[in-house]
Amino acid sequence: MGKGLLPPGNDGGDNIEPVDLKKALEERYLAYALSTIMHRALPDVRDGLKPVHRRIMHAMRLLRLNPDQGFAKCARIVGEVMGKFHPHGDQSIYDALVRLAQDFSVRYPLVDGQGNFGNIDGDNAAAMRYTEARMTEVAVSLLEGITEDAVDYRPTYNEEDEEPVVLPGAFPNLLANGQSGIAVGMATSIPPHNAAELCNAALHLIDQPDAQVTDLMTSPGEWERIKDDPQLRLGCKVRGPDFPTGGSVVDDWASIVNSYETGRGGFRVRANWHQEDQGRGTWSIVVSQIPYGVQKARLIEKIAELLIARRLPLLEDIRDESAEDIRVVLVPKSRTVDPGLLMESLFKLTELESRFSLNMNVLSRGKVPNVLSLKGVLQEWLEHRRDVLVRRSKFRLGEIDRRLEILGGYLIAYLNIDEVIRIIREEDEPKREMMTRWDLTDTQAEAILNMRLRALRKLEEFEIRKEHDALSIEKKQIEALLASDAKQWQTIKWEVTQVRDHYGFETDLGRRRTVFTDAPDHDLTDIHHAMIEKEPVTVVVSEKGWLRAMKGHLADFSQLAFKEGDSLKMAFHAQTTDKILVFTTGGKFYTIGADRLPGGRGHGEPIRIIVDMENDQDIVTAFVHEPKRKLLLVSHEGNGFVVPEEEVVANTRKGKQVMNVKAPDEAKRCVPLTGDHLAIVGENRKMLVFALSEIPEMTRGKGVRLQKYKDGGILDVKVFAMDAGLTWLDSAERTFTRTREELVEWIGTRATAGRMVPKGFPRTGRFGG
Repeated sequence: MGKGLLPPGNDGGDNIEPVDLKKALEERYLAYALSTIMHRALPDVRDGLKPVHRRIMHAMRLLRLNPDQGFAKCARIVGEVMGKFHPHGDQSIYDALVRLAQDFSVRYPLVDGQGNFGNIDGDNAAAMRYTEARMTEVAVSLLEGITEDAVDYRPTYNEEDEEPVVLPGAFPNLLANGQSGIAVGMATSIPPHNAAELCNAALHLIDQPDAQVTDLMTSPGEWERIKDDPQLRLGCKVRGPDFPTGGSVVDDWASIVNSYETGRGGFRVRANWHQEDQGRGTWSIVVSQIPYGVQKARLIEKIAELLIARRLPLLEDIRDESAEDIRVVLVPKSRTVDPGLLMESLFKLTELESRFSLNMNVLSRGKVPNVLSLKGVLQEWLEHRRDVLVRRSKFRLGEIDRRLEILGGYLIAYLNIDEVIRIIREEDEPKREMMTRWDLTDTQAEAILNMRLRALRKLEEFEIRKEHDALSIEKKQIEALLASDAKQWQTIKWEVTQVRDHYGFETDLGRRRTVFTDAPDHDLTDIHHAMIEKEPVTVVVSEKGWLRAMKGHLADFSQLAFKEGDSLKMAFHAQTTDKILVFTTGGKFYTIGADRLPGGRGHGEPIRIIVDMENDQDIVTAFVHEPKRKLLLVSHEGNGFVVPEEEVVANTRKGKQVMNVKAPDEAKRCVPLTGDHLAIVGENRKMLVFALSEIPEMTRGKGVRLQKYKDGGILDVKVFAMDAGLTWLDSAERTFTRTREELVEWIGTRATAGRMVPKGFPRTGRFGG
C-alpha cells in the first residue's frame, strides 16, 4: 500500500506532457474511424468478406473442416477464431458464423450447419456448445490455392501467428452473397445476386474490357427472347438482385440500370403470392415468399395488429401454415373482394413490400473505401483472380524447379547406387562426400540421405526420366502462361466457366429465386379506400372552427351540442374513406381524411390542431371531395375564377394556396359548378347575371372581376342552369323562381354593376333566405 503512484522526479511534474485537446481528439477519432472502416465494417471487393468472416474461414480451414470431413462444435471454431485471430467477443463471432450458415440470410452459404441455426421467423440459433459446423463447397472455392502463395499474410493481433490479408476468392462472393455494414461516416449495402449471371457478366468483361454496365446486364426484352431456349439462357447476364428468400422486384428497368451504373440506388421487393380456390366461389391468398430480411413472425404480428385496428377492411383473417416452406394464408372479407386491391393495401401498410438499398461502398484493392459500379466490382475481382493465378503459377514453378533438382540427384544415385550405399555406411560425412564426388547440390544430397530403404527399389531410370520430362513440359507451359497476358485471361475464363457451370441455372443452389414484375396499376383512391373501413359519418363544423365526425348519417342537426358561445356552421354526410376539403378566408384549401377526424364524443377538436391554419383565417366552407367537379372561388371584393377540384387537394398539413387574396380582401365563397350561368349579389343589393363561360379556369391566382362595386363587396353567389331558372328562398322558406324572360333586366356581362334585386328577393341579400 506504500508504493508511490507518481513516476520518479520532482513529484512527477517533469513527466507531464501538455497535449492540445483538439489535436489529440482528432488523431484518436481518425484512428478509430480508420480501424472501423478498414478492419470491421466494409468488405474487401476481392473476396467480399469482412475481417471476421475471413478469419472464420481461415480458422475452419486450419481445423480441416472440409465438406467431406466431419462437423466440429461451433464453440471450438469460435474459440479458435477468438484466441488466434479475432480479439473480440465470442458472441459476435458466433453471430457472424451463424449468419454464414443461414440459407435465408446468404444466397450461397459458406458454412454447413448442423443443429438449430435460427429460422426466418427471427428465432435465435442455439448456443454454440450445441451446434456444429463445417465449410461448404463455396467456402472451399474462396480458399482454393491459399497454400500456394496465392495471397499475402500478415501477423495476427498478438503477432504469434499469421492470417491472410485476403482470400484467393475463386467465387464472386461480394455480389453473390452481398454485404451490409455501417462504418464511421459511411455504410455499405449490397444485395445478393445469381452467381451464374455474375460469371457470364465477368466472361463478357474479359472479352470486352470497354463494355458498359448495360452490356453486362440482360434486359427484360432480351430475357423474353432467350428464356425458352436452354442454350441461349445459359448466357444470361445480370438481371438484378437474386435474394435467398425470393420475392419480386417491381422497379422499372431504367431505375435498375441506374443503380448499377452509379453504385447507389435501391430495389422495391414484394412478397410472391397466388390466389387459391377454396370451392363454392370462395378463395384465399397464399403468400409463398417474403421480402429479404423480413422476419415472418414479426410480419404476421404487424398484419394482425392492423386487422384489430380495422386498418385492413378487406381482410378477414390471417393464418401461418408454414412448415419448411413459407405459407401464409390471407382470408378476404368476402368473395367479392378484389385480390389485387387487397394485396396493394397490404403492400402499402406492411413489410410485404420492402426496399433494399444499394450502396456498393467497398474497400477497393483492399485499401481505399470507394463506391463502385457493377463493372468496377467485376473488374477488381477479375484483376484479383489474375494476381492469384500469377502467384500460384510462380509458386508451382518453384516447386517444379525443386523437384527437377531432386530428380537429377535421384538419377545420379540410381546410376551409382552401390557406391552411394557404401558412402553412407562407411563415411563420417556422407553428404559432403557425395557432393564432392558427383557435384551434387545440398538439396540433392539431402534428398538422397532422407530416402527410405524401401524407396531404393523405385529408383528406376525410366520412371525418373518420365517424371522429369513431364515436369519439364509443365514448366514450359507455366513459363509461357506467365509471359502471355492472353493466356492468363484464357485461363481465368476457364476458371470462371467452371464456377458458372457448378452453380448453373439448372442446379438447386444456382436456380434464380427472385423474379422481376411490374407493379399492377391500381387507382390510388381505390387503394386508399381499401386501407380504411368504409363507414357512414356526419361531419360537423362549428362557427368557431371545431370539427368532429359523428357515426352514421344524422337526419336532425338541431340536437347537436356545442361549447358555450359556439354554434353550428355546417354539417354534411360522408364516408370514412372520403377526403374532406376545407376552404379558408385566406384562399387556402386543406385536405383531411374523414377517418382522421375526432369522434362524436365531446365537441371535437379545433381545426388548427388538425392542420396548420393561420390564426387570422376562418373556415369559409367544407365539403366532400369529388375529383371530377369544378369549383367557383369568389373573394369579398368580387374577384373570382374556376378551378378543377382535383387541383385543390393538399398533401401536407400546411395546405395549398389556391386563391391569392390580400387584406382587407378575403375569400368569401366556394361553390360547385352545376349550371351555365352565375347570379351574384353585392352588399349594395345589386344583382348581376352572366354566363359562366366568361370566367376563366385557373389552378391558382387572384381571378377576374365578377361584379363592379363603388363601395363594399359581395354578399352571395349562385350557379344555376338558365333553362331551369334562378331560384331562391325567402325568410319564410318559400321558393321563388325567375325564368330567362323575367331576368332580362339583370342579364349582362361580367364586371358590370348590375341592377337592384328583383321584387321578393330576401332582405338578407342571400339566395338561401
